[in-house]
Amino acid sequence: MSRRGAPLVVASLPGVVLAIAVVAPQGCAPRPAARCGLDGLVDSKFSALAGKRVALVTNQTGVDRRLRHVADLLDTVGNVELVALFGPEHGVRGIARAGERVEDSVDPRTRVPVYSLYGASRKPRPEQLEGVDAIVYDIQDIGVRTYTYLSTLELCMEAAAEAGVEIWVLDRPNPLGRAVGGPVLEPAFESFVGPHPMPMRYGMTVGEFARMVRAERQIDVRLEVVPCGGAVSPAAIGGAPWIAPSPNIPTRLTALLYAGLVLIEGTNLSEGRGTTRPFQLVGAPWLDASAAAAALEGLALPGVRFRPTGFVPTFSKYEGEACAAIEVHVTDEATYRPEMTAVAVIVAARRLHADRFRFREKAFDRLAGTDRLRLAIEAGRSADEIARSWEDALADFELRRQPFLLYP
Repeated sequence: MSRRGAPLVVASLPGVVLAIAVVAPQGCAPRPAARCGLDGLVDSKFSALAGKRVALVTNQTGVDRRLRHVADLLDTVGNVELVALFGPEHGVRGIARAGERVEDSVDPRTRVPVYSLYGASRKPRPEQLEGVDAIVYDIQDIGVRTYTYLSTLELCMEAAAEAGVEIWVLDRPNPLGRAVGGPVLEPAFESFVGPHPMPMRYGMTVGEFARMVRAERQIDVRLEVVPCGGAVSPAAIGGAPWIAPSPNIPTRLTALLYAGLVLIEGTNLSEGRGTTRPFQLVGAPWLDASAAAAALEGLALPGVRFRPTGFVPTFSKYEGEACAAIEVHVTDEATYRPEMTAVAVIVAARRLHADRFRFREKAFDRLAGTDRLRLAIEAGRSADEIARSWEDALADFELRRQPFLLYP
């Protein structure tokens, strides 16, 4: 036993013995790890898929509670034939940059062909599904509409319907929980970062989203959702190791920040890409960071504080240039409102720098899922006024999603 009676985890390598004390923070009990849909299949030795030829849609997050990758498990289980891998944005192993084209390849571990869904095609082609019995989807999402993995899932469902192939979604918790927020996407603004009319933070798991999309878009496909076990909540997923679902979402807190500050991508402010704190830093060479931080502090927004700082991004906007910046510090995740906070940041920057601040209108409206948000900011409305304007649509969405929920 180690200090405070913590157990020792002992690992051995040739000539080396490592003993690591596993110590919970003082006064805190260890939280149970989330039990994902993949864990249920593993426990049953994949019996539900026995005898099937499977095409797997996944990335680096598709692991079980022992951190074994779903592709490796399917390749070795014996009663399932893994015939193809499909990789979303960033690829099957998650090493490509945001927006970087991903090519077809062969997976070095399983030697199975890998077809890119972020290259020449974003939807499985009929010839790639010949002889396939089931598409299996296992990707950890972050609960934000502007992430591309939801579009990939929807397109895979459409391809499965067209090919007469069933689709299985191995469910995972939504790290942002059940809360909803932000503008609801209008159908005219649907895109690869806006696949369906729902708010920026939609409070559903990927399995629940698949159920909604199948019904509301009338996709005639056999859908099987392998559910999570135990509590499905931020606390549950917090008990498991966080595997970055993309290079610029290194932590669960980043996912929460991204839920609003992704809107900065649609402006000429940097959202902190090219730094170690993407979506926590917002800046530009021309920003008066002290004035911006003071203006934002004066709003007393819930669950968040701001301080002036600076950075030099190594890539993306203002690469290699010194940027004055504000750093966003979330002090209370339960009360923090990421979408309203992002609007407040944009309003402050625009008021301080009317001569320098610019919207990238098409990009901003695509991310917001509407042009109403940009027009409201341009009309001089406050972040609080704008957030209140979302309330009726968010309440309607919560009613709309209710029939598709699988968990409390």
